[in-house]
Amino acid sequence: MDLKQLRAFLTVVETGNVTRAADVLNLVQPAVSRQIRLLEEDIGTPLFERERRGMVLTEAGEVLVGYARRALLELDRARVEINGVGQGISGLVTLGLLPSSIDMLSSPLASAVAAAYPGIRVRIAMGYAGTLQRWLASGEVDAALLYGVERSPDIESTPLIEEPLWVIGPKHSALRPDRPVALADLVGQRLVLPSAPHGIRTLMEHACAVAHVTLDVSVETNALSVQRSLVLGGHGWTILPPIAVADDLRRNQLRGAPLAEPDITRTIVLGLPTNRPISRAVQCTVDILTDEARNAVVSGAWIEGRWLG
Repeated sequence: MDLKQLRAFLTVVETGNVTRAADVLNLVQPAVSRQIRLLEEDIGTPLFERERRGMVLTEAGEVLVGYARRALLELDRARVEINGVGQGISGLVTLGLLPSSIDMLSSPLASAVAAAYPGIRVRIAMGYAGTLQRWLASGEVDAALLYGVERSPDIESTPLIEEPLWVIGPKHSALRPDRPVALADLVGQRLVLPSAPHGIRTLMEHACAVAHVTLDVSVETNALSVQRSLVLGGHGWTILPPIAVADDLRRNQLRGAPLAEPDITRTIVLGLPTNRPISRAVQCTVDILTDEARNAVVSGAWIEGRWLG
């Protein structure tokens, strides 16, 4: 087993077939197929099922994916840290950010890290809270902004921001920030909601169970961009923190109102692993991430956010 084989394996996983993987790796197709074959011989079991639609991971292949990603990530970290020896604090730091806040935080974060610590290379991964929590526990990210974190011996969480959930509708709706909408008033309204077990869906289902309310969910999706597009297209209202569609609200492309009776909030926390040491590069980057999140709240860019850190 060597690095070329692992890179070929992961590229096939990400692209779905050998032809596209060969294009990404700038290799000929037989060379990629040979790397996969050698890896399977070394492992002693098939890693893919060869189907007409492409390459589908076997159970053994699913197991290997996580280990292969972590192995290559550790080597990338070592390479960056070695190259930065003698140049102050350096290293590769991978941060996990939520779709609702990644656009707002990523640019100022990258600028601040580059100015303060030129030897640190930042890698930003986007995912929903459950996915980020798994990546954090497995070592695929060094720190993450999460919410709805269940108690875990592998993760230390520090509350940073509390934000309300809003009812979000198209621009022709009568929703207004100064007119809260009761949960019961959503009965009969077509809704576009995230699929379970998304954190917001869990919050909504709990609130509905307590209030004995049944909502009309017309479309489910786990992509924030699709959720937004469906509301813009008039397919229903949705429930989101206002920061998730802040630009649309400012441009009046979407309208919003606080969800009330009951008020439903989510708490954004900083998640750090407890099962491995925190490097100086990670700690410095996390400090800057925390500062940028606080700046976003204080400046009003994080709409309706309340700083807890």
